[in-house]
Amino acid sequence: MLAATARVTRDLDVAEECVQDAYVAALATWARDGVPDSPGAWLTVAARRNALNVLQRARTLQSKLPLLLEPEAEEMPEDETIPDDRLRLVFVCCHPALSREAQVALTLRLVCGVATPDIADAFLLSEPTMAARLTRAKKKIAAARIPYTVPDAAELPGRIDAVLTVIHLLATTGHTAPRGERLLREDLLERALDLARMLVALLPSEPEARGLLALVLVLHARRETRGELLADQDRSAWDRAAIAEADGLVRSALAEGPAGRFTLQAAIAALHAQAPSWEETDWPQIVTLYGELLRVWPSPVVALNRAIAVSMADGPRVALPEIEALERDGRLAGYRYLPAAKADMLRRLGRNDEAADAYRAALALAENAAERGFLERRLRELA
Repeated sequence: MLAATARVTRDLDVAEECVQDAYVAALATWARDGVPDSPGAWLTVAARRNALNVLQRARTLQSKLPLLLEPEAEEMPEDETIPDDRLRLVFVCCHPALSREAQVALTLRLVCGVATPDIADAFLLSEPTMAARLTRAKKKIAAARIPYTVPDAAELPGRIDAVLTVIHLLATTGHTAPRGERLLREDLLERALDLARMLVALLPSEPEARGLLALVLVLHARRETRGELLADQDRSAWDRAAIAEADGLVRSALAEGPAGRFTLQAAIAALHAQAPSWEETDWPQIVTLYGELLRVWPSPVVALNRAIAVSMADGPRVALPEIEALERDGRLAGYRYLPAAKADMLRRLGRNDEAADAYRAALALAENAAERGFLERRLRELA
């Protein structure tokens, strides 16, 4: 709805207001007359009417009306660079006039429907800090008069990394919801899969687009068992066709030269998915892949994941110093998985009192009910 309305207003901020006003109108109208047969169509029409009213108040209706009244097929010719409204708006929001963080955060909020607290978690920031950055980004769009302009084919390469990052964070937020009752948010994961497929169709020669699609496919393939530890999941419930498709995409991306961060993450996920059991996982190969990922994407979260893999390949005694180094580093302060990983390694070493303290630290940071339940069970087991 936002994408369709922005095509009328050519202004993202105004389009967002028009969509919100449509929701307000629906609350009153539907309560009185009942929910229409096509609620999405009703809301889209209402938002576009609001946009028309905005244009009329600005005395530009006369010049815009012929364009607005054209049929949808004429309004969006088939030979446009980006044929889907949602993907088009992702590229529009990833405007080079904004910082990379602002591009990604604003797109997640406006286009993908991710809540501000969840975006803050993805960037390891507090909610007030992220809210302020989103506000500044929208003000910059208005002040710089950045228009709703679809980039042409020559501009796409300069925006592709931001677009890939948006879809990746959308998928990971859907796969592991930071808060709520369940770990999985299938609506966000499905949206990420749709966008990833469209991106590959748009840029079939881009290996990182294929790598990202492979990663999302593996996450989607394991959705039926989400909520249990990977070690305990029933692998027969996984979508083997999706895993096979992901494997083919990873192989094709790797064949084209040095792998990027999305292809490497997909390769790691594919190794997990192809292992017959948790015990038969190729941990040394996963450690190697995480080492390469850390080289191309030096992130403390990647370093944490590598340390966890090291604990599985070489034992927790070898990996624990890497966890302690990340604690001293400070960039993962407030990141719930750091104390959780430390707690697990301490538990496996038999250092139960220290493990319990680390589990309590992780529990204090966890807001998802499923994750809290797991940490509480671990504490009871130690007791």
